Amino acid sequence: MDFGFILASAFGEIFTPTTAAYALAALGLAVHFGYSGLLNFGQAGFMAVGAYGFAISTLTFGVPFFMGLLIAVVCSAIFALLLGIPTLRLRADYLAIVTIAAAEIVRYIVTTNQLTDVTGSADGLAAFELGFYAMNPFPEGSYLGMNNRDFFIRVVAWSVVIICCLLVWLLMRSPWGRVLKGIREDENAVRSLGKNVYSYKMQALIIGGVLGALAGMVFTLPRGSVQPANYGTELTFFLYTCLLLGGLGTVLGPVVGAMIFWVVLSLTQGILYGLIESGAVTWLNTVQAGQLRYILVGIALMLLMIFRPQGVFGNKKELAFA
Repeated sequence: MDFGFILASAFGEIFTPTTAAYALAALGLAVHFGYSGLLNFGQAGFMAVGAYGFAISTLTFGVPFFMGLLIAVVCSAIFALLLGIPTLRLRADYLAIVTIAAAEIVRYIVTTNQLTDVTGSADGLAAFELGFYAMNPFPEGSYLGMNNRDFFIRVVAWSVVIICCLLVWLLMRSPWGRVLKGIREDENAVRSLGKNVYSYKMQALIIGGVLGALAGMVFTLPRGSVQPANYGTELTFFLYTCLLLGGLGTVLGPVVGAMIFWVVLSLTQGILYGLIESGAVTWLNTVQAGQLRYILVGIALMLLMIFRPQGVFGNKKELAFA
């Protein structure tokens, strides 16, 4: 078993576009849950809305890249409004129920056979990334062991992550962000000061949803295809794992949490596959090993919650909200 190759492959996951997409989506959850106390269990739905909004507008209507990006963002804002209007005046658990159901509704709608010409049904959509790669300023060649397309998508993906982290950091240090934290701690106290709690919650839901939509685009552009199977409920819980690993009420926490999540997944898979191929483990096959790695990550998350519930960068004081 080549441990050097396994380690190199695992740490190579740190700066992949997939890790960047998870970091962006988890940052959106940090705005929702970490800073505002909004229990959103449908972040996968926001990612799907962003990905399909861009893909459909590009393939069906032939819009240029930035117009498709704008359409995806607007669609995610409308989706947030549809979820928030009936729920944000109610208890937090109503939002959780509505968001997890809405994410599944989105996934089933794009899988419907009657919409095959538009959404591609279960097969999804492909070949919508050409406009994006047409903007690639890097000529053909090798860049840090990657071709120009892979290097370009990594540069763009992590640039978006950095910009969004900076914007969220500035927002949370502003009076607006302090009101959000107050709502998280005790929304009745904030309401007694004359603040429109409903409006602030809606704004936070929209901002976190837009981050989810951007994550959906970053997730799907390197693959050149978007498929409904990638946006199941388990995706949202993976994102919460990233958030909890890094720390709830932090900006860098979701980013570092996404990096740790993918490194651990890749490392456990590489070790298990290596043990199976070398004959050291005979009671597992590769399919079972792929499932076992998620169990191991779950055990590690439980241990983290026991011994360091605030995550890597979190503060125990941030866990005091109701």
